[in-house]
Amino acid sequence: MIRYLRLILLALLGLSLLTVALANRAVVPVRLLPEDLAALTGLTWAMELPLFLIIFGGIIAGVLIGFVWEWFREHGHRATASQKSREVARLERELAVLKDATSVPPKDEVLALLEKR
Repeated sequence: MIRYLRLILLALLGLSLLTVALANRAVVPVRLLPEDLAALTGLTWAMELPLFLIIFGGIIAGVLIGFVWEWFREHGHRATASQKSREVARLERELAVLKDATSVPPKDEVLALLEKR
C-alpha cells in the first residue's frame, strides 16, 4: 500500500515539475553582474537560458547549500559522539578485565565454562 502511495506521490511531483517547466520555457538572459556594474568593471558575461532551468537550478543550489551548512553545523555533535563511543568501548574492555580478575574460579570445570558465557 505504501509503495503505491509513494509511486502516486512521485507521479504527482513529476507532473507538477513538468507543468512548471512548460509554463516557464521562455528564454531569459542571465548576467553575472547588473548592466551598470558590468559596464564599469568590464565583466559582461551573459547567457540565455529557459526560465525553468533557472528556477530548478536555484532550488537544487539551495538544497545543496542547506545540506553542506548542516553538515558543518553538526560536526561538533559527530565528534563528541565518536569520542563517547571510544570511551564506552574502553570502559567495557576494562570492565571485562576486572570481572575476570575478581571472579573466584568455581571448583567445578563445567560451572567455570558456563560462567564464562
